[in-house]
Amino acid sequence: MALEPQEGQQSSPRRVPRPQVPVDDAIKAWGQPLSPVKDLDEVARRYPDRKLTLESERRPLEFYSSDPGQPNAFSMDSLEFLFLIAQYFREALPLRMILLLIACQRAGGQIYLTQDEMATVLDVSRTKASETLQVIMSHGIVFKVKRGCYQFNPPYSYRVAEFIPGTETAGTKNRYVKVEQYDTISKIRKDASLPDLVRFPSLEHMRQAIEELREQRAAERAVRRLKRAQRQEEGEPQ
Repeated sequence: MALEPQEGQQSSPRRVPRPQVPVDDAIKAWGQPLSPVKDLDEVARRYPDRKLTLESERRPLEFYSSDPGQPNAFSMDSLEFLFLIAQYFREALPLRMILLLIACQRAGGQIYLTQDEMATVLDVSRTKASETLQVIMSHGIVFKVKRGCYQFNPPYSYRVAEFIPGTETAGTKNRYVKVEQYDTISKIRKDASLPDLVRFPSLEHMRQAIEELREQRAAERAVRRLKRAQRQEEGEPQ
C-alpha cells in the first residue's frame, strides 16, 4: 500500500516513460532525412545485373558458396588505412562511401558501381556522391578505370578471391576467381598515365594532412580564446 505524502513533503516526481524509437523507422531517431533500409535484398533488386551482391535465393549467412572445396570471397584491408581515414575524414559521407567501395569490390579490387548507384545506396544526391568520390580519389585510395568501374589501391583494400556460382545462365558452371595482389600492384606501377600517388601509394601524406588539420584547429581555438578574453576585459557580454 503506497503511503500518502505528509504535509510539507513533496511527492516524488512520476517517472516519464522514455519515448521509443519506431521499430520500422529507426533512422528517424537521428533526425536525418534518410529512408531506412529494411531489407538488403530489396536494395539489391534495384541493380538486377549485380547478382553476386545480395540475392534472396541464397541461404542466410551464405556469401558466395556452400561448397567446402572452394573458399568464399575475402578481402585484405589495411588496419593502418582504416585508422587514418577515421582520423582524417571529419564527415560521415566519405567514410560511408569507402565502406561501400570495400563491400562492393570484386576479386582484384575492381568496383563496378556507377555514381548514380553510389548516390542511391548512400541516399544522397548524385552531385554529393560525385564530390565525395573525387575527394577519396584525390588521396589515391581508388582510381577510375572506365565509366562505372573503379580500382582500389591494393595496399589499402584488396579482395583476393571470390567464388562465383553460375546463376546467370542455365548451364553455366561455377568458377573461382583469384587475383594476386602483387600482379595488380605491378600493373598499376607500370601505368605511367596514373598519378604517382596511385602508382606509389603512401599514407604519409594523409598523416601530414591530419597534423595540419590539428594545427589549424588549435590556431582557431587560440583566436577564439583571445577574443573572449578581450571581451571580458572590455566588459562586453559573452
